Amino acid sequence: MFKVDYNPDVLSCLANLSNDEVFTPPALANEILDMLPKELWTNKETTFLDPVSKSGVFLREIAKRLIVGLEDEMPDMQTRVNHILKNQLFGIAITELTSLLSRRSLYCSKTANGKYSICNDFDTESGNILFDKIQHKWKNGKCDHCSASQGVYDRDEELETHAYHFIHTEKPEELFNMKFDVIIGNPPYQLDTAGYGRQAKPIYHKFVEQAKKLNPRYLIMITPSRWFSGGMGLDEFRVNMLNDKRLQTIVDFINSKDCFPGVSISGGVSYFLWDSSYNGKCEFINKHNSKTDSKKRYLNEFPILVRYNQAINIISKIRKIGEEAISSKIRSINVFNIASSFRGYAENNGLTVSVRHSKGIGYIKKENITSGIELIAKYKVAVSRTIAEHAGEPSKNGDFKVLARIISLKPNEVCTHSYLIVGIFDSVEIVNSFKKYLTTKFARFLILQAISGIDLSKERFQFVPIQDFSESWTDKKLYKKYDLNQEEIDFIESIIRPMEPVNE
Repeated sequence: MFKVDYNPDVLSCLANLSNDEVFTPPALANEILDMLPKELWTNKETTFLDPVSKSGVFLREIAKRLIVGLEDEMPDMQTRVNHILKNQLFGIAITELTSLLSRRSLYCSKTANGKYSICNDFDTESGNILFDKIQHKWKNGKCDHCSASQGVYDRDEELETHAYHFIHTEKPEELFNMKFDVIIGNPPYQLDTAGYGRQAKPIYHKFVEQAKKLNPRYLIMITPSRWFSGGMGLDEFRVNMLNDKRLQTIVDFINSKDCFPGVSISGGVSYFLWDSSYNGKCEFINKHNSKTDSKKRYLNEFPILVRYNQAINIISKIRKIGEEAISSKIRSINVFNIASSFRGYAENNGLTVSVRHSKGIGYIKKENITSGIELIAKYKVAVSRTIAEHAGEPSKNGDFKVLARIISLKPNEVCTHSYLIVGIFDSVEIVNSFKKYLTTKFARFLILQAISGIDLSKERFQFVPIQDFSESWTDKKLYKKYDLNQEEIDFIESIIRPMEPVNE
């Protein structure tokens, strides 16, 4: 009686493997493919590789475009499909399950040479989508290729090793023995290095570096945006990316849910287009709070990649004055070498040193403090080491608080690893002035520009200038000092929530 038009794409309905192995929605895959030159779809010689195939969505959508683009040159549909699937599209699956899924998406059959395959020109079940169960190369308890923990990933043969084929080979060019025009994919993001999520080490950059070794014409990959300013083991990768003028476009999602619905990825996600023949400024497209901002700029203006285009001029105005940054005065994380889980004695009982921890206050013997002893007698300002936002995501209004908590530590007060000490002073008046400064939208905006995840460290304060804290600072006063125009002021005000100072 009723005509039902709703026919969902099965690849838009898949549950993700994890927050680190995320399926690419078909709509996003097509948005990314739109960045490539249109002439690729009408060239029967163009070759494509997805070295981290999960659902096969990229290969499937490329096939659909080629089927249309090559129609005039190859009118017979079966001849055209056979040519495209056998000579132009190639993939490497990340697990045995995704190899079957990818083949099903591309060939309409889990076996390329099966009865229901749309290509009748394959002799093998795998077709052009490879999967081999590769073993890690263990050295001193870690994989020499990906740094996976031997204790976690040295598994029985029937289990997945997560030794991804593309990055566990010294000669990736021998996998298919051919050159690719386009390499495209959404790689796994990280692997546990010692069995704990908090120690997980980024892995996505290894796929980018390996792909560049194949020297494609175009390289597109989706990655977490944490490489912009942080990430364990990403320093060299970040330097190389910031100085690579072949990066033609980066599209950055501050909230990962705007890219992958329902998926929280600390620091957001982004994808880039790398063009081997390009040499110039990168078009950096920032997507935030349903707004898009685009600017062509060199990425190596600062030691890290500042993701907000509107922040570039603001930071440049501040740095022009030549003031020292707060980061230069911050000691290392966990100055007193007291673990976050430490609670101390519940009662004073004559103990002279109190310890601020995430749940309140405990007490400790002074002689049990082995680090930062010279700071015990000082006034100190500390901030929660974790930022206020879940997974670094903005609020529903699109703004940030940035600092979850700011506390004062009087003489004979110390803190656990739950806090980062950001100021050391000789008087309570200076402490209160400094704390008020940190609550300004101006200061927290500058901290935000260096944040790449949920943890704070001294590097996150590299854009925040030191002031004369014998006087009180407000946003109005700071905006005037650095000659910010109304547009710049409005931008700061729009993304930073108010935070009231608390004197202790």
